[in-house]
This record gives sequence, C-alpha cells and structure tokens, in this order.
Amino acid sequence: MTVIVGVHGIGKYNYYLEAGRSAAGAAEAMRLKWDRYLHLALGGAARPYFSEIAYFSHHLHDGKAAKRSVAAMEPPAQKVLVEWAKNRGLGEHLTGALKSFTGWLLTRLDDKSAAFAELFAPEVAAYLTDQAKREKCRQVVAETIQRNRANVVIAHSLGSVVAYETLWANPDLPIDLLITLGSPLGMRNVVFERLLPAPVNGRGRRPPGVRRWVNIADKDDIAAIPPDLGGCFAGVDVEELVNLDWIDFHTAEKYLGCPVLDPHLRPFLA
Repeated sequence: MTVIVGVHGIGKYNYYLEAGRSAAGAAEAMRLKWDRYLHLALGGAARPYFSEIAYFSHHLHDGKAAKRSVAAMEPPAQKVLVEWAKNRGLGEHLTGALKSFTGWLLTRLDDKSAAFAELFAPEVAAYLTDQAKREKCRQVVAETIQRNRANVVIAHSLGSVVAYETLWANPDLPIDLLITLGSPLGMRNVVFERLLPAPVNGRGRRPPGVRRWVNIADKDDIAAIPPDLGGCFAGVDVEELVNLDWIDFHTAEKYLGCPVLDPHLRPFLA
C-alpha cells in the first residue's frame, strides 16, 4: 500500500494562524489543498492522495509578526539574502558592510523577487542557524513519516532540505520514492555547505533509506539554484527541468499540478 506524506516549503505560517495556532489544523488545511493540486497532474476521479502534511512552519517563528521588510531582517537572514542574490549573479563581486549590501540589493530586486526574499531568507536562516528549531522541524517530519508508515515523500522548497536531513538522521525510515520540488538543496553558501551530514568532497548523497530520488525544478525558479541537483548529489535518479509559469514559478500548486509527476507516481497509485 502506498502512503504519501508531504513536506511543505516557505511562507506557510499563515496556515497556523488561520487554524487558531493549531499545527494539526494547519496540516489538514494544507493537505486538502495539496490533494486538489496533485489531482490536476494525475487526473481521473478525485481522491485523497496525501495521508498527512508534515507541518513545521510554526517552529521557525517566535509568535511575532513577520518583518515585512528586507532591511528589517536580522543579520543571519540578511546573510542568506546576500548569498542567495550572489547565486543569481547580483553583486557577486561586491564587498562591504552587510547592511549596505542589503540596501543595495533592495534597489535591484523586482517586486516578485523581493516578496520571495521576505519569506525565504528569514525561514532558511532560522532553520539553518538555530539548532533547536532545526531539530523540532526534523522531528515533525520524522514523526509524520513514522506515524503514517509513509513510503513516498513529496517535499517542496525548504521542505526538501528538512526532509533530506530528516531521512539522513533516520535511516530506519524506508522510503521507496522521494520527490523534491523547487529544491534549494544545492544552493552554494546558503544551504549546501550547511547540510547535515555535510557534503564530502563537494558532493552530497541520497539518504540511505531512500530507494529512488526524483528532482523536479522550474529552470527559472529563483529558489532552486541550481535547478538540477545531480551535479551536487550522488543518487539523484531522475532530473526533470520544467517550465511552470513565468510569474508563478515556485508555488506548491504549480509543482504539484505539473504533468511530469504522473509517470513517477502512477506506479505507486495503481
């Protein structure tokens, strides 16, 4: 029997607030949406696909209102922003004070990129620099997989980083298929070098309990840098580079509704 667990990405704290600060409520609201999104890719009769979404966003926040200004970010988040921008070719040769560099970046980012940065940089920084938060997020994912006895994991965005580390830390969780969507796992000086376990000789590896790894990324996704992970990780079985939407290129809705998911999931759903 196939059991699918999803692992969400950045910018999902609003689900927690809208569910009355209930992680279970947030997870269920997201599961219903993810089922609808995936149905667009798979077609046929509507049905539940996901057993549960591993919801961890509330562990990355301190209960305070999110800072809606890049300039107001804490230094760790600003560092993530700067290195992310360098990966995109913005200011890679510039040096100087972090605050000044961040201010310069603000003048170079379009509205879409700035909105993305406001979500991406603080949550990635919170996960990678705060060990207590990191462990709580990984615990959520491990417990969700174990509780559901899942054998398929679909992880989006930052969720792919949490899932990767969780599966390495728990090799006793056998996964037949790991699908990463819009993953920043290979992003240099932001994520890649900070992974646990650390890459060896510039290469990461597929978690030992995972039998098959499929990576899907929009070639213009500003979170998936680089979009293909095969150059950074051994054991990526399939790379699918897609064109989702020139405006909406990173959302779970677009990725889960992408037709390329069908041949990878269909054998498990038969």
